[in-house]
Amino acid sequence: MAGRSSITLMVQGCTSDAGKSTVVAALCRWFARRGYSVAPFKPQNMALNSAVTVDGGEIGRSTALQALACGIEPHSDMNPVLLKPQTDMGAQVIIRGQVLGNMQALDYHAYKKTAREAVLAAWQDLSARYDVIIAEGAGSPAEINLRDNDIANMGFAEMVDCPVILVADIDRGGVFAHLTGTLDLLSKTEQQRTLGFIINRFRGDLSLLQGGLDWLEDRTGKPVFGVLPYLHGLTLDAEDAVAEQGDHDRDALKVVVPLLPRMSNHNDFDPLRLHPQVDLRFVKMGESWPAADLVILPGSKATRADLAFLREQGWDSQIEKHLRYGGKLLGICGGFQMLGDRVDDPDGLESNAGSSTGLGWLAMTTRLIAGKQLRNVQGVFLPADTAIHGYEIHSGVSEGSALLRPMLQLGERNEGAISDDGQVMGCYLHGLFDRAEACNGILQWAGLRGERAVDYDDHRQKDLDRLADLIEEHLDTERLLSVL
Repeated sequence: MAGRSSITLMVQGCTSDAGKSTVVAALCRWFARRGYSVAPFKPQNMALNSAVTVDGGEIGRSTALQALACGIEPHSDMNPVLLKPQTDMGAQVIIRGQVLGNMQALDYHAYKKTAREAVLAAWQDLSARYDVIIAEGAGSPAEINLRDNDIANMGFAEMVDCPVILVADIDRGGVFAHLTGTLDLLSKTEQQRTLGFIINRFRGDLSLLQGGLDWLEDRTGKPVFGVLPYLHGLTLDAEDAVAEQGDHDRDALKVVVPLLPRMSNHNDFDPLRLHPQVDLRFVKMGESWPAADLVILPGSKATRADLAFLREQGWDSQIEKHLRYGGKLLGICGGFQMLGDRVDDPDGLESNAGSSTGLGWLAMTTRLIAGKQLRNVQGVFLPADTAIHGYEIHSGVSEGSALLRPMLQLGERNEGAISDDGQVMGCYLHGLFDRAEACNGILQWAGLRGERAVDYDDHRQKDLDRLADLIEEHLDTERLLSVL
């Protein structure tokens, strides 16, 4: 079907969080280092972490990281269907980078026949440009209730006739049950296109595992291409799970982020987790707040609902106390909208139509409107006069006198706001902390002394090389290439 002689290999997982995204990133970097023209592909993704593409679209953050592993710009063809949950039963549906609208689960299930066409067209366009496509499944291919009209796993593999590798996470236990059980639940043709297995996140002496590997190959007739060791200290963009805090100095700046139910783009905080002078804490529902120098309200896919949740937890009072004692407060995207006097959603874009009273720390109102601002930008963080890079993904328009004191200068336009007393600020920009200079400037505003921020881009490149080294050392790559 593709317009050139290209190869597609699909990586599927026995469970969610089996390491599919990491293995795909590793293979992408390994193929790229071997001189192949390679691109990632995820037919369907459900995630609240997203990135802006070179063609002005929106894709999952993990796929954008895999594009970085390939040494190419992320493109909307790489993730043709992105679902961003807004409630337990509904999500915003994004097709080839652009918002189609909001759908309930049953409505989307019926729509998948149409989404299938978008997936096939995106894969064909991508295959015409690259030698190798490394595709990533979603969840597990053995979800029996989701087999009809599947476009995320074996449904896609059958559609384009590509081989599949199954990945299982041995660190969570039951790896042989996961692999054999998943394989047994597949159809005959799906079993035939499954080349073999990769076991991920292994700790210990491999010789003690060998008997199990031999049994697995004898029982299934499929090879184990490799056992990948657990990599400590790996920091890469996650799809959903919020990463744990890192190590830090004893006198580190204390930063608190409340975990909101529809928090989006929590990758914003990865550079802070790596920063040796930052003690980053995520506060969960029902937990008491630690003392902090800086509180950050994160992005949200459902601003009004998360604002209500914040108040239900009594966190508005905690933030008020934090400010009363001289702490600083930063809002990012949806968190920035919460800082104003009011958030209006007249068309019910995020949930039910209506209006919510904001936290009132910035003199502005926000109106949610159809259509999204999707752009990569660069400019200046005005309080420190430092360069800043980031990306915008939002549907709201904010107005008010607070915007007369902007936080950022982005080319010819101002962005964000700073309170009159300088304690509170916010903006729509994600990726504020990715570059060391901007990270230092914002943290110094919050009270940090010194300049030891991590070069996050450089750190990610080194982690991707670590992954490729892992593939080189622990995967039978020649065997894999031969069956491809």
